[in-house]
Amino acid sequence: MNISDVAKKTGLTSKAIRFYEQKGLVTPAYRADNGYRTYHQKQLEELTFLRKARQIGFSLEECQELLHLFHNPSRHSADVKARTLKKVGEIALHIQALQEMHQQLLALAEACPGDEGADCPIIDNLSGCQHQQTP
Repeated sequence: MNISDVAKKTGLTSKAIRFYEQKGLVTPAYRADNGYRTYHQKQLEELTFLRKARQIGFSLEECQELLHLFHNPSRHSADVKARTLKKVGEIALHIQALQEMHQQLLALAEACPGDEGADCPIIDNLSGCQHQQTP
């Protein structure tokens, strides 16, 4: 298979495929005499694995660790589960932080009159300034 075939089958762009190859995450493709890459089932599986792992939040470093487990027939599913649960915890913390940001933004928007005036509690808050309104 050539790179465009692999891109269609994996849902990745050719650029992403070359990036993963450059980072050493994928088994190198065979290079024909004309310089074109030829991919086999192994690379297709690795690239599909990478796309799916990245979609659910694993970093490149974590993907590399998971790929090592993928290729290790002596792996323990407990190791894979532990990495997955660790990622779940990280995502939960990220969701919590996003919810707090959401609440802060709503509070800022609520405090702002949203009118034609220049006074804006959002700007004041972000700048750390507390303008005093003149009577």
